[in-house]
Amino acid sequence: MSPVALPILHRLAVCFLALCLSARLADAQPCRITVVEQGTGWPVPLVELRTTHQVRFVTDNAGVIAFDLPELMGQETWFDVIGHGYEIPKDGFGNRGVRLVPEPGKSLKVEVRRTIIARRLGRLTGAGLFAESQKLGENQDWRETGVLGCDTIQNAIYRGKLFWVWGDTTLARYPLGIFDGTGATTPATALPPLAPPLRFPYEYFTDPRGQPRGVVKMPGTGPTWIAGMVTLPDAHGEPKLVGSYMKIKPPLDAYLWGLCVWNDQTAGFEPLKTVWTKSTAEPQAPPVPQGHAFLWRDPAGKEWVMFGNPFPTLRCPATFEAWQNPTNWETLTPPKTLSAAKGGGMVKPHTGSLAWNAWRKRWVTVFMQNGGQSSDFGELWYAEAPTLTGPWGPAVKVVSHENYTFYNPRLHPEFTSADSPVLLFEGTYTMTFAKHPPPTPRYDYNQILYRLDLDDPALQPAQVD
Repeated sequence: MSPVALPILHRLAVCFLALCLSARLADAQPCRITVVEQGTGWPVPLVELRTTHQVRFVTDNAGVIAFDLPELMGQETWFDVIGHGYEIPKDGFGNRGVRLVPEPGKSLKVEVRRTIIARRLGRLTGAGLFAESQKLGENQDWRETGVLGCDTIQNAIYRGKLFWVWGDTTLARYPLGIFDGTGATTPATALPPLAPPLRFPYEYFTDPRGQPRGVVKMPGTGPTWIAGMVTLPDAHGEPKLVGSYMKIKPPLDAYLWGLCVWNDQTAGFEPLKTVWTKSTAEPQAPPVPQGHAFLWRDPAGKEWVMFGNPFPTLRCPATFEAWQNPTNWETLTPPKTLSAAKGGGMVKPHTGSLAWNAWRKRWVTVFMQNGGQSSDFGELWYAEAPTLTGPWGPAVKVVSHENYTFYNPRLHPEFTSADSPVLLFEGTYTMTFAKHPPPTPRYDYNQILYRLDLDDPALQPAQVD
């Protein structure tokens, strides 16, 4: 062979190998499956596609799944569709699902029908909010926070920012994570857009390594949980971010309640005083400022801070000095049940929050039902009243989770303008208290945001003058 032919053959061999490698890489590409809402085309987070051999895929915040099973590529494949309020019609055998032929690099679309009144916007917390999209080369600018999961939220606007404090928090490095409240801030402004995909710009309070840290470190053994977080002016007009805290011992027993105040220098809450310690003489805690807090001005013009979950159970004058003195705390009697709309009997509220809605010119609430049909603690209802003291009108069910818990819902009126008919709320999505469901990957033990359109005709039964 001539010396001239050798380099040519070498180049041809290199090109052939490159073509073979490109073909293999193409074959290895996932198939993009997008789940969208019928009629609107909105991507739908938290929809599970499950194969007949029980491999589960769950849409991310962009409604995307990166399907990568080599054994099913190019084959007609049945997927069960499980969507917590988004569904596919049943076939002749009662199965809800779709047949797809996934192929490497191909894009497929699944349309689901929304059967709940609220729209799911996406997950607020945890890891992998865009994990499926990123496998396909999308949303590469999204950066992880280090938090994998977290419990109930408390919010308050303080010094121009919205403060977020969560309960027990899951990290990657060990099954036991942070048990004294993680925290973050976001701008206290309207939240555009009000449609998925949801991207939330948290600025976490971190340790010297840049990792999320506890912000409610209180003396005593066991986890610390915070409640009733609110900003109140002191005697000099300075804002104080305050809250109540409880210390917990197994299984879920509160043995101490105290009051705490945010320290701007240390960026954390510090104990102010203990208001109750469990003892033989006093085994039950007295009424304390807990649940969610909001401000209310009575007909005489006096401003109060109200505490409830969802309906107010305690109030005090809206000052830092009045809040820290238990003699100023006035207990209230909340309604124990609400009537369900359209003659649906009575609904027993468990947890939730309420707020004044300027668009409806009503007090509105979203609350979790105690003892729902599809889940004991996974169904949420909407109701409204002309005044804070009621009467509360008929309640309409707006969210259902099939055998999954969605507790401690929190309204977010701060993210919409006064003339907006949109009401946003979040809650904790968790397998806890449900009947042994498989935990949803990435979503379990995290916060999910929903949107309620108050001009939806489906809500009219609750909007009785």
